Formats: sequence, structure tokens, C-alpha cells
Amino acid sequence: MKKSERTELTVSRIVDAAMEEFGKNGYAGGTVNNICKTGINKGLLYHNFSGKDALYLACLRRSCEKLTAYLRERDAGSDLKRYMEARMAFFDTFPNEAHIFFEALLNPPAGLSAEVADALSDFTVLNEEVFQKFMNTLRLRDGVTRENALSYCHLIQTMFNGYFSSPAFQSIPLTEKAKIHEEATSRLLDYMIYGIAKGE
Repeated sequence: MKKSERTELTVSRIVDAAMEEFGKNGYAGGTVNNICKTGINKGLLYHNFSGKDALYLACLRRSCEKLTAYLRERDAGSDLKRYMEARMAFFDTFPNEAHIFFEALLNPPAGLSAEVADALSDFTVLNEEVFQKFMNTLRLRDGVTRENALSYCHLIQTMFNGYFSSPAFQSIPLTEKAKIHEEATSRLLDYMIYGIAKGE
């Protein structure tokens, strides 16, 4: 086996162990020592990763890549309902990835905001693609451009995620918070697009 292949296998083993650790204990509760207790050599870990932050970001990137690939494979086209169902199915099937993803999305570790945003970028792009496809199926009100509508949606999404990061949700376990977030996202999209009032 070539050295590059051995290195790749070693890195993969380390990230597998870190996925379990951060998936169960989050960034704050996860430790390099716990990861090494699974049989990972600490020297080897530090040879491949500069520390806990780098390892956590590698896990987040893996989680986002897996989520994005899963959603692209189940191409929902312009069907937002199908897209949201696929997201929920992924999070139910892969709890470690869900935990790491939602922690980064709603409560990113202090000092890693820019790196977290970069790791989430492929997922953000996919979200925007799906929403743009959906917008192309709508007849917008006079005076509302697609750019206006997308800007409005970004604003609402940022505020919505901010609400889930607020003290109102601090005492709720992340797993439960993630479930509430996804269910509320579906309702929010429905209300945001079709409104809440029945009328002219």
C-alpha cells in the first residue's frame, strides 16, 4: 500500500472516531482524549490535525458533504415539500451528522464562525438552488422581483435561525431542537410564500 493510501486510511479512521465523539457530545463536550480512547494514536492524530478545531471542522465538512450528496441524489427539483422530507429523512437516518450539522448551524463554536460558514457553503448553495427552482414555478405579485423575493427569504431564514440560537431554546436538547427546527421550517416556508390570511 502506498504512503498516500495509508495516510488517507488513517485520516478516515480518525474522522470516523471524531464523528462519534462530536456527534454524541458536541463541540464543547467532545475531547481529543476521548477520541484517542477508541484506539487512535494521539501522535498520529496531531500529525494529521492541528487540534480539536481542525478535527471538528473536518467532521462538519464530512457531514455537509454527506447531506448535500444525499439531497442531490434525491433531486426534489422545485418541490419544496419533497426537499424538506428528504432533509428530515437524512437527519433521522444519520444522527451524528445531524447533531454536528445543527450545532454548527444554530450554535457555532466561538471563534469558528467563518470556518463553519465555509464548511456549510455547499449546503447553502443547494438550498438556494432548490428555492430558486421553486420560485420559477410561482407567479409573483406585481412589483416583486425574484431578487427581492430571494433577499426576503434570506432575511427571514437568518432571523429564524437566530431565534433557534436564542436563550428561548437554550434548555432544549439539540436533537429535539433540530426536529422542531425542521418542522417549523416547513411551516415557515408555507406561511412566507402563501401568507396566513384568507382574503382578496
